[in-house]
Amino acid sequence: MHLKTLSTLIAAVLISACSNSNTVNVIAGEGTITPLKTEGDFEDRYRNLYPGDKEYPTTCTDNCYEPSELLICDDSNSQCQYQAEQIVPATNIGFIVRWLGHAGFYIQSPNGEQLLFDPVKDQFDSPVDLAFKLAGGCYRKPGFWLTKSELESVEAVMYSHIHYDHFNKADIEEMGRQPRYLTPLGMADNFPTGGFNISEMAWYAKTNIGDLAIHALPAHHFSSRVLVPFIYEDNDKDLWNGWLLEQNGSTLFFAGDTGYSKHFSDIQQKYGDIDVCLMPIASYYSEDNPNWYRYVHTTPEDALTAAQELNCKIMIPWGYGNSTWKMGDRTSHSALLRLLHMHKKMDSKIPLYILNEGESIKL
Repeated sequence: MHLKTLSTLIAAVLISACSNSNTVNVIAGEGTITPLKTEGDFEDRYRNLYPGDKEYPTTCTDNCYEPSELLICDDSNSQCQYQAEQIVPATNIGFIVRWLGHAGFYIQSPNGEQLLFDPVKDQFDSPVDLAFKLAGGCYRKPGFWLTKSELESVEAVMYSHIHYDHFNKADIEEMGRQPRYLTPLGMADNFPTGGFNISEMAWYAKTNIGDLAIHALPAHHFSSRVLVPFIYEDNDKDLWNGWLLEQNGSTLFFAGDTGYSKHFSDIQQKYGDIDVCLMPIASYYSEDNPNWYRYVHTTPEDALTAAQELNCKIMIPWGYGNSTWKMGDRTSHSALLRLLHMHKKMDSKIPLYILNEGESIKL
């Protein structure tokens, strides 16, 4: 092979490698919060705004899982469908919301931008999916995924944190380079290499897709992504977010995985009353460590309290369902039963709209 030909080949390989690198920018600075720990052995790790012991305004203690005629289930009290005539509030908010399952949502903004929150198509990334199954975990029934044409129209994908049930590398490779990927701080190094456009955002940072404003907001959670969960060396090196969409005076809030804390009232004070609130209601209990699970996951009553503090015009719950992993839940829909029970018991004035996986609502 001639030297010139070899040089040309090497240059082509280098150009190809460079073009395959991800583009990462960080959106932080004035008016934002980068919540780093300031003492101890892990000063470069992230923290919650309001750590420490919690006092919860309301806790269900009796008849928390009363059966409901609104849920039609199989003999195992799973594989349920919610059936009730629901009234869509006449708010003219403009967002279209489709629940893909677990924490995944497909959103169309008032002006037509198409976006995703926490899409996970099937099971966890390999090899954790196999390890989870071998350990006796519930192997997930796949959620509702997007068509090829819908995937090609997605303009932004927003991730709340790196836990396996919210972030799947195989899905990123399928969604491809077309969308802009928005993440919490530190998360980009978890992406596959493929020329993806990634923006890491501090809390209260803002960016735009057209004239759609996207705000990264605080959540009360933690992060880890190792084969053996809860090894501290991996914990909290990447941040966790909620997200707020704002367009034409309308707002949509996705809380991400979060426990109850004062950050909800902080958000309302900064952005005003929220139109649409997508709130987690599951994975809040473990017999081994019930206090920890609730510390980082809202119970249904915590979610209702948070929605009240946000003054949501409508609350859409998520985390339960036929395509969830039932982590910390009695059955696929026990969290929804508890939500319906506590909504009445608390005399909540926040309107609920209950989706089955794959269903949409135009607001």
